[in-house]
Amino acid sequence: MNLEAYKLDTQTLFLQLRMANLLVLCIVILKLACSVLAASTTSFKQGYGDSECPLGNDVYQNSCPEAESIIFSWVEKAVFQDPRMAASLLRLHFHDCFVNGCDASVLLDDTELFLGEKTAGPNLNSLRGFEVIDAIKSELELVCPEAVSCADILAIAARDSVVLSGGPSWEVQTGRRDSLSASKQAANNNIPGPNSTVDVLIANFQNVGLSLRDMVALSGGHTIGKARCTTFSSRLQGSSSKSAHVNLDFISSLQQLCSSGGRSTNNGNTVAHMDLVTPATFDNQYYINLLSGEGLLPSDQVLVNGNNDQTRQLVQTYAEDPYAFFEDFKNSMLRMGSIPGSPHGQIRRNCRTVN
Repeated sequence: MNLEAYKLDTQTLFLQLRMANLLVLCIVILKLACSVLAASTTSFKQGYGDSECPLGNDVYQNSCPEAESIIFSWVEKAVFQDPRMAASLLRLHFHDCFVNGCDASVLLDDTELFLGEKTAGPNLNSLRGFEVIDAIKSELELVCPEAVSCADILAIAARDSVVLSGGPSWEVQTGRRDSLSASKQAANNNIPGPNSTVDVLIANFQNVGLSLRDMVALSGGHTIGKARCTTFSSRLQGSSSKSAHVNLDFISSLQQLCSSGGRSTNNGNTVAHMDLVTPATFDNQYYINLLSGEGLLPSDQVLVNGNNDQTRQLVQTYAEDPYAFFEDFKNSMLRMGSIPGSPHGQIRRNCRTVN
């Protein structure tokens, strides 16, 4: 090889190395950009969970490493003081994600520009736990200002509520942004109601990208918590029914509870345990109850009494195998938690108001 050829080969190799280094540098910069976006308080044009900056498990590793421990401590305190709060915090996340994605829109108070979701039919005098989220957010703003989104707080608090009630754990993916608006109309239209048929339930879940299996698994969240008599009043009319999976003793006990309590507590605002057997424990008893006709809400019992063999079979599977339920529930929670919100978002300093 002559000298000139050697020089050319050396220059070519040098250029190739430089290009490779630039490529590596670009990849590093892109990853750093995703981390910066996770901690940024400004709006961004791409929705969370996109291909460039997907939800991740270490979003707050640098910006707020104490985030999950702070959230857990507040949830633990709240559940200790009121075991029902576990179900309430889980429900907040659920009702948030079903309205324009998991973007903490459910936490926004009404403004002159929009009617929020708190006064929608499925939420009014029903959703609880807002003050717990406020307390969590206040401490996070002191420790790491403008770093952790309210939507992520809801997702993590839901997981912690399940764990503290004896249920499964999962690694919550974070990186959500908080919405700039809310929609009472969407809440009324999108959130499954307590009297929904199987077909309506399936459609509601499919509308947000969730499957029939997700629907049955996530319904298992009703293994904890309480419901007002007004939400299951149609169940009280079934005392003369001879259909399968109708438990007349159970219906009679509900009638007695709601008729006596209704007279003294403002027309049916009396509450009943969703699961009378293990009311504060996250387990598969909910599905066992359905098979014995002891589902509290009509939308619960219809999973067995309805016209869908698939939902009935899944109920049977989860009743027989608590591990199958736990596995499917946590996977469905991850899928629900990934429902994208608005392509424009921020990290609110106060979860009740837009910055």
